[in-house]
Amino acid sequence: MTRLLSIPAVAFALSTASPAYAHLDEPVRAMIDAAIATGDAKKVAVVIEIARQTNPAHVAEIDALYAAFKDDQAREQRLAEKRRESEIRQAGLFDRWSGEGQIGGSHSSGNSDTLGFNAAVALKREGIDWSHRLRATTDFQRSGGTTRREQYLIAYEPRYQINDRLFGYGLTQWERDPVQGFSARYAVSGGVGYQVFDGSTLDLSVKAGPALRRTALVDGGTDTRLAALFGLDFDWEILDGLKLTQDTNMVAETGGSATVLVDSRNTTLSLLTGLQARVNERISTRLSYEIEYDSNPPPSAVSTDATSRFSLVYGF
Repeated sequence: MTRLLSIPAVAFALSTASPAYAHLDEPVRAMIDAAIATGDAKKVAVVIEIARQTNPAHVAEIDALYAAFKDDQAREQRLAEKRRESEIRQAGLFDRWSGEGQIGGSHSSGNSDTLGFNAAVALKREGIDWSHRLRATTDFQRSGGTTRREQYLIAYEPRYQINDRLFGYGLTQWERDPVQGFSARYAVSGGVGYQVFDGSTLDLSVKAGPALRRTALVDGGTDTRLAALFGLDFDWEILDGLKLTQDTNMVAETGGSATVLVDSRNTTLSLLTGLQARVNERISTRLSYEIEYDSNPPPSAVSTDATSRFSLVYGF
């Protein structure tokens, strides 16, 4: 969208310029005005630098125009930030959510070696200081008329941003996995985290805190224990804009998470790594590999499950 320098900014530029400003060559004026009209700061900086080099006698006038442009840009940015903050504060409970859903097939090794079905949804809501993450997954497999895998997970994690890097988190999680010997397992945790990297291509955060875990076993027993939680989340954009066809771009991203819960009886590890290719603005494909480790499984199960998946992802 074309943006023009405001009248007060122009008045400021003219008032601070020397009387020789009127003698600035018209083509140079037109070039500067055209760059300013785009509102592109990088483009304006390049044009201003060229104008300075080719018109050394009018550097003061050119700098006055450039200063007025930067003041106008800063004022617009402050106004936009105030509007954004106001919109966030006035948003309703169900507003400002974004996320993605995925569906696909899987091949597993470990407790089972079968083909199956998996689905997941991940939601995120960003506020000024608070953010909220909600995740639900299901993985169901049958082989020879027998259910080989029946995994479900629902997790909710609010975060409070203490400063640019440090944040506090809470976590409430429910999961079910009869193959691993429990009909329900609940975990509640809270602690602190740190944003190690927060860039356009690499995002990495770590967190740690105490946890309380209660397990309902398939044999009817229950087990409640204090635990420690350690977590890691990362995303890494490898490629940008690799064109596959005339109307399809591909951006490959590797991302994942790792969560470790340790108590006096059992240690569980969930490690998920994926490679995602964006087909268009909404649809992506994802190849992922997940390892789940349980140090004290039931007698009929093994400690480690490895699952590879190919899924279709829809962002919203």
